Amino acid sequence: MISPEQVQTMIQERLNNAEVKVVGDGQHFEAIIISPDFVGQTRVKQHQIVYGALQSELASETIHALSLKTYTPEAWQANGQTV
Repeated sequence: MISPEQVQTMIQERLNNAEVKVVGDGQHFEAIIISPDFVGQTRVKQHQIVYGALQSELASETIHALSLKTYTPEAWQANGQTV
């Protein structure tokens, strides 16, 4: 079983300057990710970037389900939200 903190750390290590918040129960996770890597990318491509960062964990089903909300820093600020 993997913790939300471990998933958060993996994403932060594999994406440039990402702000990440992950919650979950050890198999099912929800993540909010703000990263400059997402600038100019479609939402689908943003999610593919995150899935790529967690490829081995998803393939081995260490992570069974992952719900993503991805934002560029500008889009996050425009929404006036905080992590």
